[in-house]
Amino acid sequence: MNMLFIGDVVGKGGREAVKQLVPELRREFNCQFVVINGENSAAGSGLTSGCVRDLLAVADVVTSGDHTWDQKGFDAEIGAFRQMIRPANFSVKQPGRGWGVFPNPGGGEVAVISLLGKVFMRDSAYCPFETADRILNEELPKSVSTILVDFHAEATSEKLAMGYFLDGRVTAVIGTHTHVQTADSRVLPGGTAYLTDAGMVGASTSVLGREVGAVLYKFTTGLPNRLPVVENGPIRLDGAVIGYDYRTGRANAITPISREINI
Repeated sequence: MNMLFIGDVVGKGGREAVKQLVPELRREFNCQFVVINGENSAAGSGLTSGCVRDLLAVADVVTSGDHTWDQKGFDAEIGAFRQMIRPANFSVKQPGRGWGVFPNPGGGEVAVISLLGKVFMRDSAYCPFETADRILNEELPKSVSTILVDFHAEATSEKLAMGYFLDGRVTAVIGTHTHVQTADSRVLPGGTAYLTDAGMVGASTSVLGREVGAVLYKFTTGLPNRLPVVENGPIRLDGAVIGYDYRTGRANAITPISREINI
């Protein structure tokens, strides 16, 4: 079977690109299950209930990261979406779920776990390694063999360490957050597909989805300024297709993908 993972969606342009391209990618790669990281889908920072609905129109699960609560009121809305997953190592006092088990239209079930890194990250979160251990050893039903982990983290070393930590225990560890797709996709020795960062769905001519001129002004002057999202023009969609055996949960292939569409 094949599973499609899409990197951080940035703004309205990113949502529109996902709407148009994901159904095509499902057919092209014969993907039965789709996971999208949507944490930048609301004006480039956070999510709203409308954004979640847009993404779930073409995906089975939406994940998030350190910007989960950036949009006012989303903490009161997240509970309405069973297919919306926020980092599992957030405080237990925060609403939402950090993992879930979902029916796979192709057969069996898929567990999706969201974790937030700690190195160079602004948010305080519990140890992602301990959290992963707890979920896999104590909480996740043993009957579920297909498990995807979205590790939203900054440091390459922390992401790769998580890959080896979970090798043979999950189907895939896919990194998000940096918005730049990395060239290190592989299947680890224990059968876990790994990619340090899936990339983003955002403007091709931009700095991580933001207007180039505004970002250059900030870097060259050191002064604070707004960083508007580029919503139109060529939009790049990055992600990966994971091939796996649903009976064992072991991956057999991972293929990074990139597409571009004019919005």
